[in-house]
Amino acid sequence: MFKLISPSTKWTGFLALIATLGVVPVLAQSANFDSLTLSPGFSPADGTVQGYTQGSFSLSSIANRDRSNSLCVGFADTTPDHILVLQQDFSQLTLQVNSGGGDTTLLVQGPNDSTVRCGDDTGRNNTDASIQDSSWSAGTYKVWVGAFESGVRYDYTLTVRE
Repeated sequence: MFKLISPSTKWTGFLALIATLGVVPVLAQSANFDSLTLSPGFSPADGTVQGYTQGSFSLSSIANRDRSNSLCVGFADTTPDHILVLQQDFSQLTLQVNSGGGDTTLLVQGPNDSTVRCGDDTGRNNTDASIQDSSWSAGTYKVWVGAFESGVRYDYTLTVRE
């Protein structure tokens, strides 16, 4: 009537549960908008996503300055806007926001939490943000597209280029 479960079966089930729970945070990484998965030689269409700025979370809460000592500014949602997965190392990448003239900002964190890249105005007459940098390691990056002022909404296109 009752089936005796051996101690090794109990431990196997317990270890399987722990292993599954350990994978959940990786699978649960979410973003407000579409994600990008890129390999060297990717097509322009694969490097383009859309979204809009939102929120009052200060991006300087993640990092005051990035790895190049640039200021991290702007406001966004606490959840990343996009997840960028680089399947291989890239020697050079450019991320460019086009909001049609809005004052946007960028923060990219990854592939580990201590590596941060930030971008603000692209040029003297262009208040949209961009980041151009070298040595992008394979891995998962969290991307926030923010507005320079809290609570401002700009529709944007984010383009990644080699």
